[in-house]
Amino acid sequence: MSAVSERPFEITTLANGLRVVVASQPHISRAHVALYVRVGSRFEAPPTNGLSHFLEHMLYRGTPSLETAHQVNHAFESLGGYLYAATQTDFGVFSVTAPAESVAETSRLFGDVLANPTFNDIEIEKGIVCEEILEDLDDDGRQVDADNLSRALIYPTHPLGYTITGDEKRVRSFDRPMLRAHHARHYNAANSVLAFSGAVTHAEALALAERCFSSLPNGEPVKTDAPTHTQKKPRLQIVENVSSQTELRVCFRAVPEASEHRPAMDMLMRILDDGMSTRLYHRICDSKGLCYDVGASFDGYEDDGVLDFMAGVQHARTSVVTREILELLCDLATKGPTEAELDKAKRRNAWEIRTVFDSPEELAGFYAGGLLFDRFETPEARLAANSAVTTKDLREIAQLLAQPDRLNVLAVGLLDDGEDERLEGVVKGFKGPR
Repeated sequence: MSAVSERPFEITTLANGLRVVVASQPHISRAHVALYVRVGSRFEAPPTNGLSHFLEHMLYRGTPSLETAHQVNHAFESLGGYLYAATQTDFGVFSVTAPAESVAETSRLFGDVLANPTFNDIEIEKGIVCEEILEDLDDDGRQVDADNLSRALIYPTHPLGYTITGDEKRVRSFDRPMLRAHHARHYNAANSVLAFSGAVTHAEALALAERCFSSLPNGEPVKTDAPTHTQKKPRLQIVENVSSQTELRVCFRAVPEASEHRPAMDMLMRILDDGMSTRLYHRICDSKGLCYDVGASFDGYEDDGVLDFMAGVQHARTSVVTREILELLCDLATKGPTEAELDKAKRRNAWEIRTVFDSPEELAGFYAGGLLFDRFETPEARLAANSAVTTKDLREIAQLLAQPDRLNVLAVGLLDDGEDERLEGVVKGFKGPR
């Protein structure tokens, strides 16, 4: 397998402590500017749950010079750019992508939006966010979103179990002083990373960083306690919900992003679910026809991680699909993948890592995410580490994960005629690899 040659990038720290990473891509016609921030639900307390997400919405609501959300969006779009923002559990990303010829003016506006929000139209935005929250509730106002419920099951006493949006009561309680305090705590130089990529040179990007983002206050990195692992046996939660299918989540506490097992975790995910020819889809859908679609994902945090299996299944098949997923992981723990499977996974991994260099957005995220959590690596280093994974490494990571004290199962649906008891028997009877 051919190696990926090192691509040029530069990391600089401004006088205010803001780390700036620049990855020029001369072959790209657009420039990308992004601020990555340690902010999100894991940094919140119960009274402020949802404040990070609400602040994300409010940042694009206006500045002293652009007084409304419409004026903000019109200014960027008139320059050929588009704004993006997202709040995750443990970080937020704010970005703008624009033609190369307007990157200077776009960066000026972007720095002003991030540093000087006026928090206009707060009541209007509360209504919008509360509408978003309703998407995860049933007609009685109960939480039925499987992803939210599974995280609360895994982390019952830690903020990693909070929802990102919070609930309507909390959102309605937010005010400008709370927003200003949260903004000051999180949106500072020490707690953020600024990334430039695409059609922008290092010299140009550094000049723009100094001119447009040096006003961010120094601040301090925001820290939080790591989740403890006190689970002793499998957990099961069944949430009754009138629907055509049961939403199933089979989750295992996994490893942190910076773990020595992270390369093996990467390759395990490719063995499990990297197309319809990989183990999960082939076993559950192609071979046994148990459901229309099934998937797996890995959520890595700086101090923990979760392996998720997800499926929408007929209510009466919930226990069978759960058993098949558990047996699949145990098979990998005892036998491992074949060399042919691993070779295919490595080829696909190498191809996907190479495609990072085609996207300013993905490349900025790769570099900035690593810097933000003090686990910086290049795509080339990630490829080398993943390419060194062996079938033995994959057996070991599967053995590490497939343990009863790491298993959490959630079913949201109608489990009638004894299906709830059958599911409980599968989960409670799980002993791990044999």
